[in-house]
Amino acid sequence: MSSNSLPTRRDHIPVLGKEAVDWLNLDDGGTYLDGTFGAGGYCRLMLETSNCKLVAIDRDPEAVKRGKALELEYPGRFQILHGTFGEMDVLLEEAGIDKIDGIVLDLGVSSMQLDTAERGFSFRFDAPLNMRMDQGSLTQTTTAADIVNTYEEDDLANLIYKYGEERKSRWIARAICKQRKIAPITRTTELVDIVSSVVRRRPGGNNPATKTFQALRIFLNDELGELERGMAAAERVLQPGGRLVIVTFHSLEDRLVKLFFKNRSGRKPSGSRYLPDTSDLSRQPSDLSRQPSFSVLTGRAVPPSEEEILSNTRARSARLRAASRTDAPAWEQKVAA
Repeated sequence: MSSNSLPTRRDHIPVLGKEAVDWLNLDDGGTYLDGTFGAGGYCRLMLETSNCKLVAIDRDPEAVKRGKALELEYPGRFQILHGTFGEMDVLLEEAGIDKIDGIVLDLGVSSMQLDTAERGFSFRFDAPLNMRMDQGSLTQTTTAADIVNTYEEDDLANLIYKYGEERKSRWIARAICKQRKIAPITRTTELVDIVSSVVRRRPGGNNPATKTFQALRIFLNDELGELERGMAAAERVLQPGGRLVIVTFHSLEDRLVKLFFKNRSGRKPSGSRYLPDTSDLSRQPSDLSRQPSFSVLTGRAVPPSEEEILSNTRARSARLRAASRTDAPAWEQKVAA
C-alpha cells in the first residue's frame, strides 16, 4: 500500500447503505458510480454485493487517498477520481468510461470530515473555522471564518436563514457582527458561544449552533448548486434503465431531489418558497413537449429504520429517493467548454 494511501474503514456502515444498494439493483458486470466516496462505505458494500465495476468521485483529497487504498484491494474493479460529482460526465469521459448503469449520491458532510477536528465542520471540537471540503483546491480558498468576519450583517442573516432555516438568523448575525468588532472570530467554539448566547438549547434538542454551521457549510461549498449540477449530469451519463439513488440529510436537499424527479418524470413541479433563489429548478416550468427522462421508483422518501437510528443518531434525518432513467434524451445537454 502506498504511503500516501489511507485505508478505508471496514467498520464504517453507510447510512441507508443496504437500502441504497437494493434500489441500485446491481448486476454482475455492470458499471456503477459512487459520486460521494467519503469513507468508502457505499463502495465497499457495492463491491462485496456484486461482481460489478465501480467508479467513485470525491472532491476531498483525503478521501481520494483512502480510495487509492481500495483500488489496491479491488484491482480492475474499482477506480477513484478526484473532482466534484457535478462534473461526473466530464470526469468519466476523461477516464474513458462511457457506460454507467447506476449512480448513488450520499450528500452532505462525511463522517470522516465531521470526526476530523481540524477540518472545522463540527461544533463538537475546538478547531479553526474552516469547513472547506476541498482543502487542496487552488480555487476554494475562502473559509467559513472569512464569511463570518467579512459579510455584511444582512447578508449573514439571509445566508443563515436560507441555508440553515434558522428563524433567529438576524439575532445571530447581529451577535456575530458585534463580537467581530472586538476580535476576529476564528474558532468553532467561538462561533458556538456566540450562537448559544442568542439561541437557547431546548431540553433534548440539538446544539443551538447546528443550523448556523449547516448554513455556512452548504453556502461555502455550494452544495445545493453541486446537487443540481450532479443530477443533470447523471441524467446525461446513465444508461436507459440505469438508476439514480440519492440520500439526503436535510430538507433543502430533499426538496431539490423531489422537485428534480417530479419535473423529469413529466409531472408538473411545484416550487417552494423555502428553496434558495439560486435554484433554477424551482423556477423551471413543466415542459410537456419533452419526454420524461426518469421514472420515479420511490413514491415517498425512504427513511432509515428505527434500528439504524438507534445505532447511528446521524441517520435520523436521512431520506432516500430513487428513479430509473428512461430512453428519452437528456433535458439538459452538456455545455461545450
